[in-house]
Amino acid sequence: MSLERLWSPWRLVYVSGSGEPNGCVFCDAQLEDHAAPLMLFRGATCFVILNLFPYNNGHMMVVPNRHVATLALATPDELAEMMRLTQAAEIVLTEAYRPQGINVGMNLGRPAGAGIADHMHIHVVPRWTGDTNFMSVVGNVRVLPEDLEQTGNRLRPIFERVLAA
Repeated sequence: MSLERLWSPWRLVYVSGSGEPNGCVFCDAQLEDHAAPLMLFRGATCFVILNLFPYNNGHMMVVPNRHVATLALATPDELAEMMRLTQAAEIVLTEAYRPQGINVGMNLGRPAGAGIADHMHIHVVPRWTGDTNFMSVVGNVRVLPEDLEQTGNRLRPIFERVLAA
């Protein structure tokens, strides 16, 4: 039996561009109930949220609450909490998924690859040897074994425990 279709209807908004927000997705995510399943942790100046279009299961972002585009414009408190939450994200992902590596990165500005250029954020992506497979290379499709709700339910309690210490 050959595979004819791989359905991923949740990606239509991303692929078609029809879901382009009027405002900032990160500012909106802090206010809207629909983003609650993606929200992993809220700190004093920053939050951690799952990427709606993840590279791998567990792909999350550390985001300042304030709409700020660059590190140069961030306050010392925002910078400190971003790093503390990024460190916690590494610990959480290591416990939850046992990745063989983790990418941590920022893209400041559209020419640098920022999809959301006006609100900086740090990507934290768990990686495994061979996680780029034929579906990614040939089909330009990412296959994830866990849906976002399951990922959030798995990671949220670990964040709470790690950051309570």
